Amino acid sequence: MVIGAGFAGLSAATSLAQRGYRVTILEKNEGPGGRARVFKAEGFTFDMGPSWYWMPGVFEQYFARFGKKVADYYDLVRLDPSYQVIFGANDAVDIPAQMADIRRLFESIEPGSAARLDEFLRQAAYKYEVGINKFVHMPGRSLLEFADPRLLVDALRLDILQSMHKHVRKFFKHPKLLQLVEFPILFLGATSQNTPALYSLMNYADLALGTWYPRGGMHKIVEGMVALAQEQGVTLEYKQEVQEIRVENGRATGVQTAAGFRPADIIVAGADYHHAEQHLLKPEWRHYDEAYWDSRTMAPSSLLFYLGLNKRVPKLQHHNLFFDEDFELHAHEIYEQPQWPSKPLFYVSAPSKTDPTVASAGGENLFLLVPVAPDLADPDETRERYYHLIMDRLERHVGENLRDAVVFKRSYAHRDFVADYHSYKGNAYGLANTLRQTAILKPTLKSKKVSNLYFTGQLTVPGPGVPPSLISGQVVAAEVEKEQGRPRR
Repeated sequence: MVIGAGFAGLSAATSLAQRGYRVTILEKNEGPGGRARVFKAEGFTFDMGPSWYWMPGVFEQYFARFGKKVADYYDLVRLDPSYQVIFGANDAVDIPAQMADIRRLFESIEPGSAARLDEFLRQAAYKYEVGINKFVHMPGRSLLEFADPRLLVDALRLDILQSMHKHVRKFFKHPKLLQLVEFPILFLGATSQNTPALYSLMNYADLALGTWYPRGGMHKIVEGMVALAQEQGVTLEYKQEVQEIRVENGRATGVQTAAGFRPADIIVAGADYHHAEQHLLKPEWRHYDEAYWDSRTMAPSSLLFYLGLNKRVPKLQHHNLFFDEDFELHAHEIYEQPQWPSKPLFYVSAPSKTDPTVASAGGENLFLLVPVAPDLADPDETRERYYHLIMDRLERHVGENLRDAVVFKRSYAHRDFVADYHSYKGNAYGLANTLRQTAILKPTLKSKKVSNLYFTGQLTVPGPGVPPSLISGQVVAAEVEKEQGRPRR
């Protein structure tokens, strides 16, 4: 049995079914996807969570495990430009898709940086090849996993002991270039000072492998994964919130829902790890305590706005990063002195620029995101204040009034993440990618007190983000087979 139909839960369930297990997914919400759910309103289709499609090879490899291709389930297009960065008034830069154009852009901002970019990406490519194709597939349960001398050499070359902050400044000096290469860290992990240089692999994914979009929206990935799961024999049941994981003599016997007890031979918790362990298990079966969880460094939460406009919006690309305020100050106010940001950076996705089907005729679909510290109160008046704060800057950039054109508006933040996903401290992305929360230092994917209970998703290995969650499900399925054996039919 798998708890939760997010990316990790679907991946785990489908991988287990392929191995011969009879698998049922119990999902709390009324549809699949977890944070990647979708909703429709006023002729608009809104992806609720992930909006960046990076690392296309991870998705291809996933479907290939089942003899399928991405194209069997959704139509993928590469964006060009990949995204736009707004540095200030009349100061916006499009990041092109082609490497030759990227090199020219870097050179125009900082002479000599094109050659340094080549070396930076050469090193990042190695980290990507080893990190994504090798290390992230390790279960992270023992140092013995790294006992192979070849792996130790790889680990040393991955720059896990050097900070991202120090690493990127060996190559670039201009503030704009520093922000370009550090933004994935701010949005997905921690400050660059606390993030291993290993994560420059994200820059390779960004600049070399490109930014993509599945026509119809990111939920098309979920639809494809659900179809594949069902082809493998997985049963999905919605509106089935698990209330308790029952354990007898150190072994889980099943789960309790509002509809009654559901027996299970093996349980994989793809729901929020903290919730599953601290609230679904009795105290004697918990490996961690609240003090442990409270000491973890969480990735950001998000304040989101889903907007439907009755007109098109000029001067926007599909992805738009507003770095027109103090980059370092915003990071400080997320991680070092958690508070609502005084001068927030924010992100705007306008998928209707690429795909008019996600908006009503002649309209625009906008998704606004402000990275914020987790564990903050988010009353309606705070949300509304930030809405107008960022809309002021968005309207200034596009040069016209947008608020009067809004025909649909919905906000989403900490208390919604808690209500919908039992998200610990209302986080949006899981654990921050700090050195002390890497590999075997993450919460373990296998319960140390319950012999047939496993965990998957963004709070365990390999980490936050859609591709890592997809891999997490595959890793836990392999561990289940290794320890529990293939089922007898």
